[in-house]
Amino acid sequence: MRRLSSFFTVVAILSILACTDKPAPATDVVTALVSAESPEARLEAMGITLPEVSPPQANYVNTVRTGNLVFVAGKGPRKPDGSSVQGKLGADLTVEEGYEAAKLTAIESLAALKAELGELSKVKRLVKVHGMVNSAPDFGDQSKVMNGYSDFMVEVFGEKGKHARAAVGMAALPNNIAVEVELIVEVE
Repeated sequence: MRRLSSFFTVVAILSILACTDKPAPATDVVTALVSAESPEARLEAMGITLPEVSPPQANYVNTVRTGNLVFVAGKGPRKPDGSSVQGKLGADLTVEEGYEAAKLTAIESLAALKAELGELSKVKRLVKVHGMVNSAPDFGDQSKVMNGYSDFMVEVFGEKGKHARAAVGMAALPNNIAVEVELIVEVE
C-alpha cells in the first residue's frame, strides 16, 4: 500500500512540474522523488538488504528508546559474509576503504534501528552521529572516512538524514574494526 501511495505522490509531483511555465531544475525533481519514497524503498532501489542485527558483544543492548529519541549502540563495518573490515586507517587501509567501511557501518546502524522501530519511515531525523575511526598516529582524514556514513544516511533519508557529527581518531577499536559509530535519532 505504501508503494502505491508513493507512486501516486510521484505522479502528482511530476504532473505539477509539467504544468509550470518554467521547467524545474533536475535537482528539484530528484529531491521531490526522494522525499516521496520510504527509506526501505530507497534501500531496495540501491540493492541493499538490511542484515539481521548482530547481537551485542558485551553487557549492553543494541538500542535504547527514551521519549522520542533512539540511541543506537556503537556498530562496526560488517560485510555481507559476516566478517568485518579491520585495520587502521593510514596504515592498513586507505581513505576510500575507510569510506566504504563507514557505509557498511551505516547499514548496521539501520538494521538495529529498523529492529527497534519496525519501519524506518518512523524516523523524523538523524540527530547526532559519533564516528570513531581506528587511526594510525599521523592519520588526519577521519572526517573523509566518516563521510561514507553521512553520505549514505542522506541518500537513504534525504534532508532527514542530515545530522550533527563528530569524527574522531582512536588508537584502537574492538576487534581491530576500522570504524565504530554511535547514532542518535528522533522518531515519531
